[in-house]
Amino acid sequence: MAAVDSEPKWYIIHTYSGYEAMVKESLLRLIENNNLGDMITDVRIPTEQTIEEKANGKKKVVERKLLPCYVFVKMIYTNQIWYLVTNTRGVTGFCGPQGRPIPMKEDEIRKMHLEDFVQDADFKAGDRVSIDSGPLEGFIGVINELNDETQRAKVSITMFGRKQEVEVEYIQMQKISETAVEIPKDDEEE
Repeated sequence: MAAVDSEPKWYIIHTYSGYEAMVKESLLRLIENNNLGDMITDVRIPTEQTIEEKANGKKKVVERKLLPCYVFVKMIYTNQIWYLVTNTRGVTGFCGPQGRPIPMKEDEIRKMHLEDFVQDADFKAGDRVSIDSGPLEGFIGVINELNDETQRAKVSITMFGRKQEVEVEYIQMQKISETAVEIPKDDEEE
């Protein structure tokens, strides 16, 4: 007997050509009508905006599907959910061997820009972190406060010889272990 995942994961659904928007709307209605918001948490059609120039010289912003015939669904996989999704009009099946759903990998999720946040953030106040991207890249600090909803932390860093509290996104920082890097503590104890 397979254990049911308690965390929703991203899966890819294959649809008939041109049915992507209809499938998305049908799934959103399915979620609402059957109170499945905790089982199917997100439905997306990856798109990009491009500027097209018409024959008369006018420019128009057009939204194009990055992957025609595919819809991305974040859900907790169960046989019932599989049945409901695969029986949605326009769906040909899940992407995977023999149509069996396989969750997307973290790097695939990042490449498709489906999520811009840290999934299993195990940060807590008092943790030492290194800032790995953004304007404060290279700084090391201590977390003062966390906001899991916005995925931001208030971090104390030393800048220009003074302690500063800055706001950093979870995705921009990484927890560092006390044994990995020896950090002078004299700056912090003022």
